[in-house]
This record gives sequence, C-alpha cells and structure tokens, in this order.
Amino acid sequence: MQNYSTILKTRSFLYLELKKAASLRLQGISGEEIKQKALDENLFLLKTEKRIKEIASTITERLEVLDRPLLQKITMGSLETSKQLALYAILKTDRLFFEFMQEVFREKYLLRDYIITDKDFNIFFQRKAEQSQTVASWTDYTYYKLQQVYKRILMEAGLAKKQKKNIEIIRPMVEKDVIEHLKNKGDEIYLKAMLGDI
Repeated sequence: MQNYSTILKTRSFLYLELKKAASLRLQGISGEEIKQKALDENLFLLKTEKRIKEIASTITERLEVLDRPLLQKITMGSLETSKQLALYAILKTDRLFFEFMQEVFREKYLLRDYIITDKDFNIFFQRKAEQSQTVASWTDYTYYKLQQVYKRILMEAGLAKKQKKNIEIIRPMVEKDVIEHLKNKGDEIYLKAMLGDI
C-alpha cells in the first residue's frame, strides 16, 4: 500500500508529458533513459533542472503502470481515451487521489448527485486526517491546493466540468476494448473509480 503524499500539488495531470514519454517507451527507451533524455534535451520544456527531475520522475513512475496496449492507446488512441488512461495512471500511483475517486467521485456518481462541492472535499480530507497521522499533519493550505489540483485533473481528463465554484461530474465514454483490457488485468477497481460502475 502506497503512503499518502501531496506530490500531485506540484505535478498534476501532466498529460502532454506522459504522452511524449509513452511514445519514447514504445520505441524501447527505458524509464531511466527517458529521465536522462529529459535532462539532456529538456524534453518537457521546463525551466530548472530540479523541476525537470521532478516531472521526469513522476512521468516514469506513471509509465511503469502502463503496459504496451495502454501506451499505444495513449499515443495513438482518441484524445478522450488517451486522457482517461493518463488519469488511470494517476489513480494507480497516487493513493489519496484514488481514494478520493472511490469515496467521493464514485459515490456521488452512484447516488446520481453529480455536483462535487468544496464541502465534499473538506469532509474527505477531514476523514483522511482522522485515519492518517500523515494527512493530519498537513496544513489547510495543502488541503486547499490538493482540492484545486483534483478539480483541474478531473476537468482536464474530461470527467468533470466547472459549475460555478463546484465541479459537475461527466461520465466519460470509455472504449470497450480498454474496459476489457483493464478488467483482464484485474484493474476493475480503477475503472469503477472512474466510471461509477461498469
């Protein structure tokens, strides 16, 4: 089980970076080589070496959870599917975001209550703080930043749209072969977090 982390605060969706790295991975370039390439060639067009290392590290971690068929879908599939798989990679590598998707996003979807409010975020973080010393040690500003990033990720992935201060859930259309592939991999739990039910 992964530890809770605030890494998404500064390394959110990173869709274009993941797509670029997925293409290199399909060419047989390893994660370590991608990290080196990112440094040598400023692959992700970032300003500082520290930032390049951070982003390259996060991207290669996300690449690790994607097999060849999923990498192909990210690089050559429809924009919608590609973005959904970028979200799936985040779900697989960020425990807190996955739990948010399962406990808030999915629950709301199943209850047909499609609006996620600031109060929903506050209750979620409060519950997590009661369950985890790590989460309890974070500042209110950290919770606020995570909330902003979670909203942005959901909107960029096409699973939500802005609704004044809140976000409104949009059920994505996921390709049947992607659903079957993830089920066969034993990753139905991640599909349910994204789709409510399958």
